[in-house]
Amino acid sequence: MARPRGARARAVAVVDLLADLYPNAHCALTHDNAYQLLVATILSAQTTDERVNMVTPALFAKYHGPGDLAVADPDTLEELIRSTGFFRSKAKNLIGMAQAVMARFGGEIPSELDDLVTLPGVGRKTGNVVRSVWFGLPGLPVDTHVTRLSHRLRLTSEDDPVKIESDLGAMVAPEGWGILSLRLIDHGRQVCHARNPRCDLCGLAGVCPSAGKV
Repeated sequence: MARPRGARARAVAVVDLLADLYPNAHCALTHDNAYQLLVATILSAQTTDERVNMVTPALFAKYHGPGDLAVADPDTLEELIRSTGFFRSKAKNLIGMAQAVMARFGGEIPSELDDLVTLPGVGRKTGNVVRSVWFGLPGLPVDTHVTRLSHRLRLTSEDDPVKIESDLGAMVAPEGWGILSLRLIDHGRQVCHARNPRCDLCGLAGVCPSAGKV
């Protein structure tokens, strides 16, 4: 494949190549509903999905929904999530999120980003995860993997996640935002590592301006 010129042409090529490389990309956080996905995503900050998945079975067994979590004892909740790190602030955010969902959204997790980001502990990345993964709505979560790969592929020169989201979103159809993020994350975890990226094994090397130069 001839190396595309310009970010927009490169984005088209990247989307197609990633679809071939990761046809079954999916969210690694175990969940059965929007509430569980939101809780798991809040917990995933500064830790691994694997660690979160070790914690959430007991958490969800005790707190079945926002109503239960809204009245949780902070000390008990902190012990359940301690191994995810930053457990005190996460417990405070989880209880605050659940209380807000009960008070303002009738106990249902909202699907609109403008509503999601009003909840304690929920920023654009977390809101976009819930929108795209559970509700199937346009949402482009920008994490460290998406940021790193977007820079290496020269799809954006921005460092702010909101601006990166805007740049990528302008080059990809809204219905493709969520799966693009998941596939970039998979590629970042498996091949395009922060240190020592495996350019010799990379399926994007033919279109990546940074291939062999990092």
